[in-house]
Amino acid sequence: TSTNALMERLHLKYQQKPWSETLKLVHFCMDKPLQQPDSNAPDGPLLSCMEKIQRALHAKSLFSVMNRLESLSKQKGLSAHVSPSGTACYITSSMFYLEVQLEKDGEVMDVKLAHLGEDPVVKLIFSQLFLFGRMKNYDAFGKSLEDLSNLYQIPGNSEMKAKGYFALQALEKDLYSMSLLDRTQDVNRVTEVLHGKVGHLVPRTGATPMNIEFYISPYQVLEEELNPDSQVCGTKAVVAVEGTDTLHKLPLSPLFVDSHAGEDSHPAFLPLTDELSMDLPAAFVLKFHQPIPMSSSSIEEIQRLTGIHNLNTNKKNHLIPGIQITGLKLAPLYELIVQSTLQEKCSEDLSTHKSCFFVSLPDCPKHCYFINKGSEKSDLAGALVSKIPFSHPKCVPGVIEILRHQVAYNSLISSCVSEKHMNEDDSELLYFEVVPHKNASFSVFFLHPVKENLACVIIDVITSREVQCRLHLNPQDPTLNSSDDFITRAVKRCMSVPVVMRAIFRNAAKVKAES
Repeated sequence: TSTNALMERLHLKYQQKPWSETLKLVHFCMDKPLQQPDSNAPDGPLLSCMEKIQRALHAKSLFSVMNRLESLSKQKGLSAHVSPSGTACYITSSMFYLEVQLEKDGEVMDVKLAHLGEDPVVKLIFSQLFLFGRMKNYDAFGKSLEDLSNLYQIPGNSEMKAKGYFALQALEKDLYSMSLLDRTQDVNRVTEVLHGKVGHLVPRTGATPMNIEFYISPYQVLEEELNPDSQVCGTKAVVAVEGTDTLHKLPLSPLFVDSHAGEDSHPAFLPLTDELSMDLPAAFVLKFHQPIPMSSSSIEEIQRLTGIHNLNTNKKNHLIPGIQITGLKLAPLYELIVQSTLQEKCSEDLSTHKSCFFVSLPDCPKHCYFINKGSEKSDLAGALVSKIPFSHPKCVPGVIEILRHQVAYNSLISSCVSEKHMNEDDSELLYFEVVPHKNASFSVFFLHPVKENLACVIIDVITSREVQCRLHLNPQDPTLNSSDDFITRAVKRCMSVPVVMRAIFRNAAKVKAES
């Protein structure tokens, strides 16, 4: 009753006032909204409701668009000011500002971005967020504001943050120069992804960070060839700079000199002198969209290459204690690969303790794969890695090669994993066991198609581009008509264990039929 009476009093109080005054009052009340409204705070419910209303309403007029931009900016911890003419909104921080220019009817003309000490530049990537008719993509614009702020998430004052941004700029220029090495005019994206020194590099545009695509599977390549309009995305890493609790010497100017100046045409760099660098509480990072299962040996190899053992990240303005790369939570590598694959393939939450998976292929009996997950000891252990810290651009080509090698190995193991861990139709089955070995190799055991003895294929992933396979049979068992060279070529062509096993069994069936 008291609530109804209160609402009635509010209605009577404001029914004589024009709607524009009410909007101004609401805008004044929301002048400093909380990042995440606290429902327990007195004004928490009001702020939460207003945020939902703003999401539901489509701002059309100049006044409403300005209100929406100002409110969105304050939600992201930024300042917003309207020009005297009322047709431009300036979104500012101590490190950058955006100028959103609007027409009298509320349509966006241009969006200009200026970092500290730079002239404003029109950024189409921001303008495009507002050019889809009257439906303005405020969520995407808000995400862009967050990404811009994240460029400066290192400890210290404005000068220190600016130095971190200059270091990121220098790194990006060096990586772009390295991406041009050995590039020909007719090189395609897939070749760059699989063979380029730094993969396929996409420069930073506005708030979207530079990213590196460094691996794509044969099936993804085939999918892109069959559907040219749909760009298939391989495995990527984002290039960024993050705050740490220890100092690292980062270059403030590009260091790349000339590819022919180094030995064997390797990239050559200027010495990291005090004039070209500065000790900063930050480090460069390659960040992954999803954590990558990596073997302990690969992690240690990256650690030796980069020389950085730990990294402190600055998340939500709080320094989180760094974790030594070799001190990550270790688990059996195959268990991590299975877990990662199931999370990617399944929308529902399946148990990661499953070790038996059923794979269906055309023109072939169903396969049943038992994944022997090994132990946490030695090279059979691994960890989920979400980012890799480094301090010098020369580390990146080597890190990319290690990542390619690991992802290629993971893709072979994950090809044996499916969301089906029960045989639903009691159909004929072929049984296989996948057993890990050291140094990125593994065995696939199966029953000989003619005899009852075990047969085995050993697959050794030497690099992301080089694989060796060996078929082992009981000396008394008949041949399967599949040479080591045939199996190796089949693995390289598809990077799928079930497809290779189907090819072996088809060749064996031909021999059986002929005999």
